[in-house]
Amino acid sequence: MLSHMTDSISGWQRIKLWAYEHMVIGTLESTMRMAGRWSKTRPEKHDVTVIQGVPYKEGGGWDHQLDIYQPPGDGPHPVAVYIHGGGFQYFDRNTHWMMAGALAKAGFLTFNISYRRAPENPYPAALEDAAAACVWIQNNAAQYGGDATRPVWAGESAGANLVLGLSIAACYRRDEPWARTVWEANPNPSVILPACGYLEVTRPERHQAERKIPGWMQGRILRVSDSYLPDHRSPQPEHALASPLTLLETASAPERPLPACLAIVGEDDPVQGDTLRLPAVLQRLGGTAESKVYEGHHAFHALWWKPAAQQAWADQLAFIQQHQAL
Repeated sequence: MLSHMTDSISGWQRIKLWAYEHMVIGTLESTMRMAGRWSKTRPEKHDVTVIQGVPYKEGGGWDHQLDIYQPPGDGPHPVAVYIHGGGFQYFDRNTHWMMAGALAKAGFLTFNISYRRAPENPYPAALEDAAAACVWIQNNAAQYGGDATRPVWAGESAGANLVLGLSIAACYRRDEPWARTVWEANPNPSVILPACGYLEVTRPERHQAERKIPGWMQGRILRVSDSYLPDHRSPQPEHALASPLTLLETASAPERPLPACLAIVGEDDPVQGDTLRLPAVLQRLGGTAESKVYEGHHAFHALWWKPAAQQAWADQLAFIQQHQAL
């Protein structure tokens, strides 16, 4: 679905914007998959064992599997969950191996999950799957050498949205069936790391007012909302958790303590505003939260060879150590 932001351009220009977007996405995805063949950050080079394709939901298809990154030693290791981004539409756990590997290298038994993606599976499919994965991890981490009593939940972009939605389900009693399963499991996350988050699916045009954004990127932002939540211009109450930041801005104090939060973002990220809004919202609700801005664009910390990404990962791990003893 093409954005109303590009309604004034010709059909041929729309096609070119669509083609350019998919070329960029495809190139990035291929690069992320192939980089591991020679990267010094590969898990096995740090004695990290990877168990692939573990089903977390009945049926166990690709979308309902996860990979487990086991650090060396017998454990029990603290547990981390990584939820990949990609505008709710692209990428998967294989493209985000470096994120899980970074956490495992730091000593976490890390679960890198897949989930159903839009537009074929719009909201709440991704949240339903993320919730199922987190409950499965809580119930099964011990057999892989993990201590899941105070997990770390991390994700970037759309994954950050899902991390924040899961945190709400863990701390507020809600009516959504998938949210009830999280509440009843009481996972008690200690830290969340929602990086470069797209935390409000409604009002995607707000980013134009925050900074100058190229036309193709403006269209891309709106297509994320169109695909994940088709009624985002007039959302229904039952869709509130598609925009977890908006929900929290008007929420009362949670029934359970919020996890500590560090939200990182690139200084040139077109959706930077969501990350910068988040700390004050969580602090008002009694949470510990901060954001940090680094040189770079959206999901800059995936470029692990760059100094800004290395500093961001060091800061995130230091934040975890401050709030959860390894």
